[in-house]
Amino acid sequence: MTEAVAQEPATLLAPASAPNPFEFVSANGIVFGRGAAARLPALLKGLGVSKLLLVTGRTGQARYAPLLQALVDAGLAIAPFVVAKEPGILDLTAGLEVCRAARCDGVVGLGGGAVVDAAKALAALATNPGEIMDYLEVVGKGQPITQKPLPFIAMPTTAGTGSEVTKNAVILAEEHGRKVSIRSPMMLPDVALVDPELGVGAPPQVTAFSGMDCLTQCIEPYVSCCANPFTDALAKEGMLRAARSLRAAYRNGQDLEAREDLAAAATMGGLALANAKLGAVHGFAGYVGGRYPAAPHGAVCAALLPHVFRANAAALAGRCAEEEGEGSSAAHHRRLLARHVEVARIITGNPRADVEEGAAFLEALAADLRVPPLTAFGMAPEHFEEVAAASAASSSMKGNPLVLSQEQLVGILAAACAVPPSFTS
Repeated sequence: MTEAVAQEPATLLAPASAPNPFEFVSANGIVFGRGAAARLPALLKGLGVSKLLLVTGRTGQARYAPLLQALVDAGLAIAPFVVAKEPGILDLTAGLEVCRAARCDGVVGLGGGAVVDAAKALAALATNPGEIMDYLEVVGKGQPITQKPLPFIAMPTTAGTGSEVTKNAVILAEEHGRKVSIRSPMMLPDVALVDPELGVGAPPQVTAFSGMDCLTQCIEPYVSCCANPFTDALAKEGMLRAARSLRAAYRNGQDLEAREDLAAAATMGGLALANAKLGAVHGFAGYVGGRYPAAPHGAVCAALLPHVFRANAAALAGRCAEEEGEGSSAAHHRRLLARHVEVARIITGNPRADVEEGAAFLEALAADLRVPPLTAFGMAPEHFEEVAAASAASSSMKGNPLVLSQEQLVGILAAACAVPPSFTS
């Protein structure tokens, strides 16, 4: 079935998403471009901020010292807070203490996805009563955010999560061994300030893992069962930019054109996922990241992406073969399968590529970026059934193009744990 679909003209492969009602949310403002970071003091002043909680990673304050000096020169008081890893409940507790002690009236997250998520959560928690667990989904009470968060500017320094334009913050619930979210439309950043120059010189491994997450977050919304015409346009452009520039940015951290492509793709992917959901890659990643704390989110996504892409397409082809006629279900599955073919053609640059060539491209890209198998983080075959069952209940699975069986999920994990021949060379 996939071969038959692959021979159809490209213009007929993936018709526009069904014109069902949809909503589209974003950050209140997006400022993008080289040198855009210089606008931070003026943007903060415009938001009425005078005492700033500045959330960075371990090296952020030293790396971006000129920017911090510009904030001081503009008369802003700074309370620094460092997030050294993916944020957990203890990190948020410590951050809130700093924020409240300094009486901060605004927050900036300057760093990778973990830093932006932590800053976003702190901006919301600082103005809402109660305990952190009150607002955590799945493991907590999941109460809604009711009070407007502190003014918040998101400044990503890695091109990955797209958190600068999303309404949730991913938090590690240490005691529960899984990642969960605090989520509210009120948590959308006041400004997403995206300057590609902030990513110049990032370590190759950070570029690789965050870049594969970025690519995943463009592909999954496009093949999602919840896609809409707005997210389609963003996802297609994002996957094109990420696929053509990720290797270049990995090989040369100073390649500003490649960094610009990835920064744009990450923001596009963030907008797409916020409005069309994700899929099985992130369905797995949320649980795997909590189950194996040493596993970077981007590395998990990178190891899974080729195998989820292949498994979804195979499952859709099977459905198409079983279904006859022109019923709505048959048409829906044919459209989703065609979208996988179109993804293959976009990322490979080959207008006649099929699904298998797309999956092979993703495998080769992961190998070139030295993405390890999931066994490198502690996963073993005896864990597959447990991880598959737990991941199946993830909220991200709701966006997958179809429901995968336990057997199919286990097969994906087995493939993601296999050591590629090129990885050992």
